[in-house]
Amino acid sequence: MSGRQLHILRIEHPVPDYGAWKVAFDKDPMGRARSGVSRYRIFRPTDDPHYVMVDLEFDNLAEAEAMHTALRGLWGRVEGKLIERPKAWIIEVLEATQY
Repeated sequence: MSGRQLHILRIEHPVPDYGAWKVAFDKDPMGRARSGVSRYRIFRPTDDPHYVMVDLEFDNLAEAEAMHTALRGLWGRVEGKLIERPKAWIIEVLEATQY
């Protein structure tokens, strides 16, 4: 890895309707770029179209923590509508290799 410190806010939750969730995600109510997100990735298990995992990458731990706190507020407004039982962790990348 380069000398860059990378923190990821990893989010997981069921979504009753992926299409509706994706429209809301694309509206970007949290202002991802403004909040320090340098990249995001969306994942879904191949056997469950109603579950998503999102990685939000940050160069700064404090920005990741602030986003985590802000997301809790958003989740309180959309849980049971767009998402169910959200979970999130801030993780740090210790090592990465690309072949």
